[in-house]
Formats: sequence, structure tokens, C-alpha cells
Amino acid sequence: MKYVLAFLVWMLASVPSVQAAGYRIETVVAGLVHPWSLTFLPGGGMLVTERPGRLRVVESGPDGRLQLRAEPVAGVPPVLARGQAGLFDVVLDPDFVNNRHLLLSFAHGTPEANHLRVVRARFDGRQLQDVQAIFTSQPAKADTQHFGARIAWLSDGTVLFGMGDGNLERTDAQRLHTHLGKLLRIRPDGSVPEDNPFVKRTDARPEIYSIGHRNPQGVVVVDGVPFAHEHGARGGDELNRIQPGANYGWPITTGGVDYTYARITPYRRLSGIEPPLVEWTPSIAPAGLAWYDGAMFPAWRGSLLVAALVERSVRRVPMAKGVAGQQEVLFKELGERIRDVRAGPDGAIYLLTDSPDGRVLRVVPATP
Repeated sequence: MKYVLAFLVWMLASVPSVQAAGYRIETVVAGLVHPWSLTFLPGGGMLVTERPGRLRVVESGPDGRLQLRAEPVAGVPPVLARGQAGLFDVVLDPDFVNNRHLLLSFAHGTPEANHLRVVRARFDGRQLQDVQAIFTSQPAKADTQHFGARIAWLSDGTVLFGMGDGNLERTDAQRLHTHLGKLLRIRPDGSVPEDNPFVKRTDARPEIYSIGHRNPQGVVVVDGVPFAHEHGARGGDELNRIQPGANYGWPITTGGVDYTYARITPYRRLSGIEPPLVEWTPSIAPAGLAWYDGAMFPAWRGSLLVAALVERSVRRVPMAKGVAGQQEVLFKELGERIRDVRAGPDGAIYLLTDSPDGRVLRVVPATP
């Protein structure tokens, strides 16, 4: 009930910016610098990451309207912000109401030797306390590309997140001695679950959950089943159903070609490689990923929502018994790169626009 009341205040306070058939897009707050991820706080409000390394609070102001708190959250660890590197995902602990814990992912180190790092911290409303590094990718990589970094909670209380291939030695995505090009699974204290698929292999990083990923920037869990999408090169973006120990092909299978138009591999499919549920060629550059099952848009229930940077849209992918249906392209009228998409507890859809003056947007049904 607290969620509903808080979000009703949001709806009444917001100013509409775009209206299309069936929905209206409202600006919640503006003035964010390359916002990357969004999560909802209990009782109303949001946390938003900015890629340069700031964690921001969106909260009700004195007049009841949502506003961006002027000062960033204190206590965020130092972040390497250069190229594609920066502060990435923020997710709340499933028991956040009681323990106030959250997870952050970010680029750590130097441009010449950097890592993906995940930390757990306690948020007291103003600052992060008890910050603990629970994962640091190994080995260090050069250059500041392809970090992956999206996080999702699995139904057993473990944490699943993506790590990109680094875009230097792409075949590392197939090698078990490195975290590059993988989906990874840990406990929230950083320890490794005993049932991880490669945990008993001495030649493998024990955190590895699946292999053969290029740059996974969307992870969501639906009824206990994880789904992830990843960037291809020039074409070959993929949406996958994730299975422990499975190989998703990069770079030995792909539907894309290199940025030089050279062939990466002669194979689109191979035995032992999991084929994608959906492939996008030309590339749409998938970013955030959400599951929609809310009440505001009944026709969209049971759909995956894919934020797209290059296409400047959100792809709605209806799912039935694990099979993807006919896609719908939404929100192109904005003409903006969409970095993240989230389903709000009120049933509305929330978007982050990727720009130096980024916005949090809310999508609600159009008024008659």
C-alpha cells in the first residue's frame, strides 16, 4: 500500500513530455550525467547511478513533487570513469527493508589495468557504510571497454552478473581461466556457491556460470529462469535463456560481422552452442532488460522489455512458454538513447536516457 500511495504522488506531480497512442511519457527528473541504472526504494523514491561515479537519490520534495537530491550519496568507492568505464548497476538486497544492503558494480583500477568490481554496502539514506568488495574480475585487463556489469538476484539468494570480453582478446570468452566474457554467480558475501558448474575444475574460475558472452548488459530473472542479452559487433545482438555451464558461442558463433566488415567466424550455429532466443541484425545495441507483468498495460504483460541505445527505442518481446513472440518497437518518438528500462511497483514503465543531460522518464497509460 505504501508503494501505491507513493507512486500516486509521483503521477500527480510529474509533467508530461510526450504522448502517443495508448501511453504518455512523463519526465520525472532531469539533469543526470549519463545515468546507467535505476532501482526503486521502499516507500517511494529511487536510486540512480551516473556513469562518472555518482549515486543519486530521487525523492519527494517539500511540495510533494519528485526531485533530484542536490548532493550525491556519500561513500561510493572510487570509480574508473573513462570510455565505457564508470559506475554501472545498483540493485537492492531482497531483504533491503531490514538490512539496508545494496550492490553496486563499477570499473575499478586504471585504464591500463582495470577490473569489474562488485561491492555490497549499507545505505542509511545519506551515505554508504560498511562497503565490502565481494568480487573483482581477474585477471586485470587493458582498455576501458566491454564491462557487462548488470546484476540480478536468483531465486536461491545468489547473485548473477555479466562480465564483458574486454574487446581485446575476444577468444577469452571461451577460456575458463579468466572472468572475461562470462556470466558469473556468487553469494552476496562474495563466496562461491558449491554447485557452480565449473567449481571443481582446477583450470577454471569458480565463479563462472556460463561462457561465450561478448558484452552482456541486461540480466533479469523470470519465475526463477535467468534471461540475458548482449551486444554483438556489427549485428549479432542476442537475447538468451541462461543455463548453468552452457556456452553461448562468442566468438566462435555469431550472426554479426566485425566493425571492419570482416567475418568473425564462418559459423552462426554449432553443436554444443546454445542458440539465441532472439537475434538482432542490424544491431539495436541492447542495454537494460526488464520483465513486465504490471496492471497499467495489460496487453504488455508477460513481456521482456529491452532498452536499445542505437535504435533509440525499447523492444517489447512477448514470451510464451519460453518462446519469443512478435516484437514491438516502442518509444522511438523520444529520439533518445535508452540506457535502462524498469517495471515500477506501480505498474508504470521507467526509462533512463543516456546523455550528459539524462532523464528519468515514466510511461503511463494515455488519458482519454
